[in-house]
Amino acid sequence: MIDPADLEHCRAVIRTGSLSFHAASKLLPASVRDPALALYAFCRLADDEVDEGDNEARAVIELQERLDLAYAGRPRNAPEDRAFAAVIEMFDMPQALPQALLEGLAWDAMERQYETIADLRNYCARVASAVGAMMCVLMRVRDADALARACDLGVAMQLTNIARDVGEDARMGRIYLPLEWLRDAGIEQEAFLPNPQASPEIREMVRALLRDARGLYVRSEAGIAALPTGARTGIFAARYIYAAIGTAVARNGFDSINHRGHTSKAQKLALIGKSALRTCGSTVLPKSPILYAPPVDEVRFLIDAVATNAPRANDWGQGRTGSLLSVMAELKARENTSSRSSGVAAE
Repeated sequence: MIDPADLEHCRAVIRTGSLSFHAASKLLPASVRDPALALYAFCRLADDEVDEGDNEARAVIELQERLDLAYAGRPRNAPEDRAFAAVIEMFDMPQALPQALLEGLAWDAMERQYETIADLRNYCARVASAVGAMMCVLMRVRDADALARACDLGVAMQLTNIARDVGEDARMGRIYLPLEWLRDAGIEQEAFLPNPQASPEIREMVRALLRDARGLYVRSEAGIAALPTGARTGIFAARYIYAAIGTAVARNGFDSINHRGHTSKAQKLALIGKSALRTCGSTVLPKSPILYAPPVDEVRFLIDAVATNAPRANDWGQGRTGSLLSVMAELKARENTSSRSSGVAAE
Protein backbone atom coordinates (compact mmCIF):
# COMPACT_ATOMS: atom_id res chain seq x y z
CA MET A 1 0.00 0.00 0.00
CA ILE A 2 1.07 3.59 -0.62
CA ASP A 3 1.93 5.36 2.62
CA PRO A 4 -0.84 7.96 3.28
CA ALA A 5 1.74 10.71 3.92
CA ASP A 6 3.51 9.95 0.63
CA LEU A 7 0.20 9.91 -1.20
CA GLU A 8 -0.77 13.29 0.28
CA HIS A 9 2.58 14.70 -0.86
CA CYS A 10 1.95 13.39 -4.40
CA ARG A 11 -1.54 14.88 -4.33
CA ALA A 12 -0.10 18.28 -3.32
CA VAL A 13 2.52 18.10 -6.08
CA ILE A 14 -0.15 17.45 -8.70
CA ARG A 15 -2.51 20.06 -7.22
CA THR A 16 0.11 22.80 -7.61
CA GLY A 17 2.03 21.54 -10.65
CA SER A 18 -0.66 20.10 -12.91
CA LEU A 19 -4.10 21.53 -12.40
CA SER A 20 -5.53 19.71 -15.42
CA PHE A 21 -4.49 16.26 -14.22
CA HIS A 22 -5.56 17.02 -10.66
CA ALA A 23 -9.02 17.97 -11.89
CA ALA A 24 -9.21 14.97 -14.21
CA SER A 25 -8.16 12.58 -11.44
CA LYS A 26 -11.35 13.41 -9.55
CA LEU A 27 -13.25 11.63 -12.31
CA LEU A 28 -11.49 8.34 -11.57
CA PRO A 29 -12.54 5.81 -8.92
CA ALA A 30 -10.35 5.88 -5.80
CA SER A 31 -8.86 2.47 -6.65
CA VAL A 32 -7.36 4.05 -9.77
CA ARG A 33 -7.08 7.68 -8.67
CA ASP A 34 -4.66 7.20 -5.77
CA PRO A 35 -2.07 5.08 -7.61
CA ALA A 36 -2.51 7.35 -10.65
CA LEU A 37 -1.57 10.35 -8.50
CA ALA A 38 1.54 8.51 -7.30
CA LEU A 39 2.43 7.46 -10.82
CA TYR A 40 1.87 10.91 -12.27
CA ALA A 41 3.83 12.60 -9.47
CA PHE A 42 6.86 10.46 -10.34
CA CYS A 43 6.42 11.13 -14.08
CA ARG A 44 5.97 14.83 -13.36
CA LEU A 45 9.11 14.78 -11.25
CA ALA A 46 10.98 13.20 -14.15
CA ASP A 47 9.64 15.73 -16.65
CA ASP A 48 10.43 18.72 -14.40
CA GLU A 49 13.95 17.46 -13.61
CA VAL A 50 14.74 17.37 -17.33
CA ASP A 51 12.89 20.55 -18.36
CA GLU A 52 13.93 22.80 -15.50
CA GLY A 53 17.35 21.49 -14.48
CA ASP A 54 20.62 23.15 -15.46
CA ASN A 55 21.97 19.86 -16.82
CA GLU A 56 19.38 17.80 -18.69
CA ALA A 57 21.74 14.88 -19.35
CA ARG A 58 22.65 14.57 -15.68
CA ALA A 59 18.96 14.74 -14.73
CA VAL A 60 18.09 11.81 -17.03
CA ILE A 61 21.03 9.75 -15.74
CA GLU A 62 19.92 10.31 -12.14
CA LEU A 63 16.34 9.42 -13.06
CA GLN A 64 17.50 6.11 -14.48
CA GLU A 65 19.26 5.42 -11.19
CA ARG A 66 16.09 6.30 -9.24
CA LEU A 67 14.01 4.05 -11.49
CA ASP A 68 16.39 1.14 -11.02
CA LEU A 69 16.31 1.60 -7.23
CA ALA A 70 12.50 1.65 -7.21
CA TYR A 71 12.35 -1.62 -9.15
CA ALA A 72 14.96 -3.15 -6.84
CA GLY A 73 12.66 -2.40 -3.90
CA ARG A 74 15.09 0.17 -2.50
CA PRO A 75 13.57 3.51 -3.58
CA ARG A 76 15.31 6.76 -2.80
CA ASN A 77 14.06 8.28 0.43
CA ALA A 78 11.62 10.70 -1.23
CA PRO A 79 7.80 10.59 -1.24
CA GLU A 80 7.48 10.28 -5.02
CA ASP A 81 10.00 7.42 -5.17
CA ARG A 82 8.47 5.52 -2.26
CA ALA A 83 4.95 5.92 -3.66
CA PHE A 84 6.05 4.82 -7.11
CA ALA A 85 7.80 1.76 -5.68
CA ALA A 86 4.55 0.85 -3.93
CA VAL A 87 2.67 1.15 -7.26
CA ILE A 88 5.23 -1.13 -8.92
CA GLU A 89 4.61 -3.80 -6.29
CA MET A 90 0.83 -3.41 -6.14
CA PHE A 91 0.24 -3.61 -9.88
CA ASP A 92 3.27 -5.53 -11.19
CA MET A 93 4.09 -2.54 -13.39
CA PRO A 94 6.30 -3.66 -16.31
CA GLN A 95 9.59 -1.81 -16.10
CA ALA A 96 9.56 -1.36 -19.87
CA LEU A 97 6.87 1.33 -19.55
CA PRO A 98 8.68 3.87 -17.33
CA GLN A 99 11.88 2.99 -19.21
CA ALA A 100 10.17 4.03 -22.45
CA LEU A 101 9.18 7.34 -20.86
CA LEU A 102 12.74 7.80 -19.66
CA GLU A 103 14.04 7.15 -23.15
CA GLY A 104 11.75 9.86 -24.53
CA LEU A 105 13.05 12.29 -21.89
CA ALA A 106 16.60 11.32 -22.87
CA TRP A 107 15.78 12.16 -26.47
CA ASP A 108 14.63 15.59 -25.31
CA ALA A 109 17.84 16.05 -23.32
CA MET A 110 19.79 15.19 -26.48
CA GLU A 111 17.61 17.64 -28.45
CA ARG A 112 16.84 14.90 -30.92
CA GLN A 113 14.98 15.91 -34.05
CA TYR A 114 12.67 13.72 -36.11
CA GLU A 115 13.12 13.06 -39.80
CA THR A 116 9.68 11.61 -40.58
CA ILE A 117 6.20 11.48 -39.08
CA ALA A 118 6.93 7.85 -38.12
CA ASP A 119 9.99 9.04 -36.19
CA LEU A 120 7.82 11.63 -34.44
CA ARG A 121 5.29 8.95 -33.52
CA ASN A 122 8.16 6.97 -31.99
CA TYR A 123 8.76 9.95 -29.70
CA CYS A 124 5.03 10.27 -28.92
CA ALA A 125 4.90 6.56 -28.04
CA ARG A 126 7.55 7.06 -25.38
CA VAL A 127 6.47 10.30 -23.72
CA ALA A 128 2.68 9.81 -23.97
CA SER A 129 1.56 6.31 -24.97
CA ALA A 130 3.79 4.80 -22.27
CA VAL A 131 1.81 6.78 -19.69
CA GLY A 132 -1.46 5.59 -21.25
CA ALA A 133 -0.28 1.99 -21.02
CA MET A 134 0.67 2.54 -17.37
CA MET A 135 -2.84 3.86 -16.70
CA CYS A 136 -4.27 0.66 -18.20
CA VAL A 137 -2.11 -1.35 -15.80
CA LEU A 138 -3.56 0.66 -12.89
CA MET A 139 -7.05 -0.23 -14.14
CA ARG A 140 -6.06 -3.92 -14.25
CA VAL A 141 -6.55 -3.88 -18.04
CA ARG A 142 -3.97 -5.89 -19.97
CA ASP A 143 -5.95 -6.76 -23.10
CA ALA A 144 -3.90 -6.13 -26.23
CA ASP A 145 -6.71 -4.42 -28.17
CA ALA A 146 -7.62 -2.10 -25.29
CA LEU A 147 -3.93 -1.23 -24.86
CA ALA A 148 -3.65 -0.45 -28.56
CA ARG A 149 -6.47 2.08 -28.30
CA ALA A 150 -4.95 3.62 -25.14
CA CYS A 151 -1.70 4.05 -27.05
CA ASP A 152 -3.64 5.66 -29.91
CA LEU A 153 -4.94 8.21 -27.42
CA GLY A 154 -1.43 8.92 -26.13
CA VAL A 155 -0.04 9.55 -29.61
CA ALA A 156 -3.03 11.75 -30.48
CA MET A 157 -2.62 13.86 -27.34
CA GLN A 158 1.11 14.37 -27.91
CA LEU A 159 0.62 15.27 -31.59
CA THR A 160 -1.93 17.84 -30.40
CA ASN A 161 0.60 19.26 -27.95
CA ILE A 162 3.24 19.51 -30.68
CA ALA A 163 0.81 21.17 -33.11
CA ARG A 164 -0.23 23.70 -30.45
CA ASP A 165 3.33 24.55 -29.39
CA VAL A 166 5.17 25.03 -32.70
CA GLY A 167 5.88 28.71 -32.00
CA GLU A 168 6.67 28.25 -28.33
CA ASP A 169 9.06 25.38 -29.08
CA ALA A 170 10.79 27.33 -31.86
CA ARG A 171 11.40 30.29 -29.58
CA MET A 172 13.13 27.88 -27.17
CA GLY A 173 15.29 26.57 -30.00
CA ARG A 174 13.39 23.28 -30.43
CA ILE A 175 11.57 21.87 -33.41
CA TYR A 176 9.43 18.74 -33.46
CA LEU A 177 8.01 19.07 -36.97
CA PRO A 178 9.34 16.31 -39.26
CA LEU A 179 12.48 17.59 -40.96
CA GLU A 180 11.47 16.10 -44.31
CA TRP A 181 8.34 18.26 -44.22
CA LEU A 182 10.48 21.37 -43.74
CA ARG A 183 12.80 20.42 -46.61
CA ASP A 184 9.89 19.70 -48.94
CA ALA A 185 8.49 23.16 -48.09
CA GLY A 186 11.88 24.84 -48.67
CA ILE A 187 12.10 25.98 -45.04
CA GLU A 188 15.54 26.06 -43.39
CA GLN A 189 15.33 25.49 -39.66
CA GLU A 190 18.33 27.81 -39.09
CA ALA A 191 16.15 30.65 -40.36
CA PHE A 192 12.88 29.42 -38.87
CA LEU A 193 13.95 28.88 -35.26
CA PRO A 194 15.10 32.43 -34.41
CA ASN A 195 12.16 34.01 -36.25
CA PRO A 196 9.26 31.56 -36.67
CA GLN A 197 6.57 32.65 -39.10
CA ALA A 198 3.08 31.23 -39.60
CA SER A 199 3.56 30.72 -43.32
CA PRO A 200 1.01 28.74 -45.36
CA GLU A 201 3.46 25.82 -45.38
CA ILE A 202 3.86 25.77 -41.59
CA ARG A 203 0.09 26.03 -41.13
CA GLU A 204 -0.36 23.05 -43.43
CA MET A 205 2.08 21.06 -41.29
CA VAL A 206 0.07 21.92 -38.18
CA ARG A 207 -3.09 20.88 -40.01
CA ALA A 208 -1.47 17.55 -40.97
CA LEU A 209 -0.48 16.80 -37.36
CA LEU A 210 -4.01 17.51 -36.16
CA ARG A 211 -5.50 15.42 -38.97
CA ASP A 212 -3.41 12.44 -37.82
CA ALA A 213 -4.42 13.11 -34.22
CA ARG A 214 -8.11 13.34 -35.10
CA GLY A 215 -8.13 9.85 -36.63
CA LEU A 216 -6.40 8.43 -33.56
CA TYR A 217 -8.87 10.14 -31.21
CA VAL A 218 -11.74 8.42 -33.05
CA ARG A 219 -9.98 5.05 -32.83
CA SER A 220 -9.21 5.52 -29.14
CA GLU A 221 -12.90 5.67 -28.21
CA ALA A 222 -13.39 2.03 -29.17
CA GLY A 223 -11.12 0.95 -26.31
CA ILE A 224 -13.06 2.74 -23.60
CA ALA A 225 -15.66 -0.04 -23.51
CA ALA A 226 -12.90 -2.36 -22.25
CA LEU A 227 -12.14 -0.14 -19.25
CA PRO A 228 -13.80 -0.35 -15.82
CA THR A 229 -17.08 1.58 -15.90
CA GLY A 230 -15.97 3.99 -13.18
CA ALA A 231 -12.89 5.05 -15.16
CA ARG A 232 -14.59 5.71 -18.49
CA THR A 233 -15.74 9.28 -17.79
CA GLY A 234 -12.20 10.41 -16.99
CA ILE A 235 -10.75 8.84 -20.14
CA PHE A 236 -13.54 10.25 -22.32
CA ALA A 237 -12.82 13.66 -20.76
CA ALA A 238 -9.11 13.43 -21.61
CA ARG A 239 -10.01 12.50 -25.18
CA TYR A 240 -12.51 15.34 -25.65
CA ILE A 241 -10.51 18.08 -23.89
CA TYR A 242 -7.32 17.42 -25.83
CA ALA A 243 -9.22 17.15 -29.10
CA ALA A 244 -10.82 20.52 -28.26
CA ILE A 245 -7.33 22.04 -28.05
CA GLY A 246 -6.79 20.91 -31.63
CA THR A 247 -10.12 22.47 -32.60
CA ALA A 248 -8.98 25.75 -31.01
CA VAL A 249 -5.77 25.64 -33.07
CA ALA A 250 -7.87 25.07 -36.20
CA ARG A 251 -10.06 28.09 -35.32
CA ASN A 252 -6.89 30.17 -35.26
CA GLY A 253 -6.24 29.18 -38.86
CA PHE A 254 -3.67 26.58 -37.77
CA ASP A 255 -1.45 29.46 -36.68
CA SER A 256 0.28 28.15 -33.56
CA ILE A 257 3.11 30.67 -33.93
CA ASN A 258 1.16 33.76 -32.91
CA HIS A 259 -1.67 32.05 -31.03
CA ARG A 260 -1.83 29.24 -28.47
CA GLY A 261 -4.94 27.08 -28.69
CA HIS A 262 -6.60 26.37 -25.36
CA THR A 263 -9.93 25.46 -23.81
CA SER A 264 -11.75 27.60 -21.27
CA LYS A 265 -12.96 26.37 -17.90
CA ALA A 266 -16.53 26.46 -19.19
CA GLN A 267 -15.56 24.34 -22.21
CA LYS A 268 -13.82 21.81 -19.97
CA LEU A 269 -16.88 21.52 -17.75
CA ALA A 270 -19.13 21.04 -20.77
CA LEU A 271 -16.83 18.34 -22.14
CA ILE A 272 -16.75 16.58 -18.77
CA GLY A 273 -20.55 16.61 -18.81
CA LYS A 274 -20.51 15.15 -22.31
CA SER A 275 -18.11 12.47 -21.09
CA ALA A 276 -20.41 11.56 -18.20
CA LEU A 277 -23.35 11.26 -20.60
CA ARG A 278 -21.36 8.97 -22.88
CA THR A 279 -20.53 6.77 -19.90
CA CYS A 280 -24.04 6.74 -18.40
CA GLY A 281 -25.78 6.28 -21.73
CA SER A 282 -25.27 2.57 -21.45
CA THR A 283 -24.15 0.37 -18.58
CA VAL A 284 -21.94 -1.52 -21.03
CA LEU A 285 -20.76 0.44 -24.06
CA PRO A 286 -21.12 -1.56 -27.28
CA LYS A 287 -17.89 -2.88 -28.69
CA SER A 288 -16.83 -1.33 -31.96
CA PRO A 289 -15.01 -3.23 -34.73
CA ILE A 290 -12.41 -0.45 -34.52
CA LEU A 291 -11.35 -1.97 -31.19
CA TYR A 292 -9.59 -4.70 -33.15
CA ALA A 293 -7.69 -2.40 -35.50
CA PRO A 294 -3.95 -3.12 -35.43
CA PRO A 295 -1.86 -0.67 -33.41
CA VAL A 296 0.41 1.84 -35.10
CA ASP A 297 3.79 0.20 -35.46
CA GLU A 298 5.52 2.65 -33.14
CA VAL A 299 3.58 1.52 -30.04
CA ARG A 300 3.73 -2.26 -30.53
CA PHE A 301 6.64 -2.66 -28.09
CA LEU A 302 4.53 -1.12 -25.31
CA ILE A 303 1.66 -3.53 -25.94
CA ASP A 304 4.01 -6.51 -26.06
CA ALA A 305 5.41 -5.47 -22.67
CA VAL A 306 2.00 -5.46 -20.98
CA ALA A 307 -0.59 -7.57 -22.77
CA THR A 308 -1.44 -10.99 -21.40
CA ASN A 309 -3.13 -12.13 -24.61
CA ALA A 310 -0.55 -11.13 -27.23
CA PRO A 311 2.65 -12.98 -28.07
CA ARG A 312 5.83 -11.20 -27.10
CA ALA A 313 8.64 -10.93 -29.62
CA ASN A 314 11.36 -13.30 -28.44
CA ASP A 315 14.04 -10.63 -28.66
CA TRP A 316 11.93 -7.75 -27.30
CA GLY A 317 13.71 -7.44 -23.95
CA GLN A 318 17.20 -7.56 -25.39
CA GLY A 319 16.41 -5.13 -28.20
CA ARG A 320 14.59 -2.58 -26.04
CA THR A 321 17.15 -2.75 -23.24
CA GLY A 322 19.89 -2.28 -25.80
CA SER A 323 18.12 0.76 -27.20
CA LEU A 324 17.81 2.45 -23.81
CA LEU A 325 21.36 1.52 -22.83
CA SER A 326 22.65 3.03 -26.07
CA VAL A 327 20.86 6.30 -25.40
CA MET A 328 22.05 6.42 -21.79
CA ALA A 329 25.64 5.68 -22.85
CA GLU A 330 25.53 8.61 -25.26
CA LEU A 331 24.15 10.90 -22.56
CA LYS A 332 26.84 9.82 -20.10
CA ALA A 333 29.55 10.40 -22.70
CA ARG A 334 28.21 13.91 -23.31
CA GLU A 335 28.03 14.53 -19.58
CA ASN A 336 31.64 13.40 -19.07
CA THR A 337 32.84 15.54 -21.96
CA SER A 338 30.97 18.55 -20.57
CA SER A 339 32.44 17.97 -17.09
CA ARG A 340 35.99 17.74 -18.45
CA SER A 341 35.49 20.90 -20.52
CA SER A 342 34.21 22.75 -17.47
CA GLY A 343 37.27 21.60 -15.50
CA VAL A 344 39.67 22.81 -18.19
CA ALA A 345 37.87 26.14 -18.37
CA ALA A 346 38.12 26.51 -14.60
CA GLU A 347 41.87 25.92 -14.71
